[in-house]
Amino acid sequence: MAMTDVLSADDIKKAVAAFAAADSFNYKKFIQLVGLKAKSKEDVKKCFHILDKDKSGYIEEDELKFVLKGFTPDARDLTDKETKEFLAAGDKDGDGKIGVDEFSTLVAEA
Repeated sequence: MAMTDVLSADDIKKAVAAFAAADSFNYKKFIQLVGLKAKSKEDVKKCFHILDKDKSGYIEEDELKFVLKGFTPDARDLTDKETKEFLAAGDKDGDGKIGVDEFSTLVAEA
């Protein structure tokens, strides 16, 4: 499954372009711009599983760094600062990774 099976290609393009500059990433604005906030819980879970590249059931810090590439291959990598801020926002139980329920909460709170 591709991200465009769940989200609009135009929304993805606009959202990724909005944060093209290093250290400009804001996960709340990105989630809204990409259209994820308006999606069903099921679609949010589909997006999570697409972003969980190693299929571990979690999005770890190394996967989070490349999260924009999960939406479109030509997107930039997040900076270390952006990655750590995003992880801190999503990692509700402090285990150093984001599970599907934490991801769903992150989207709902955006």
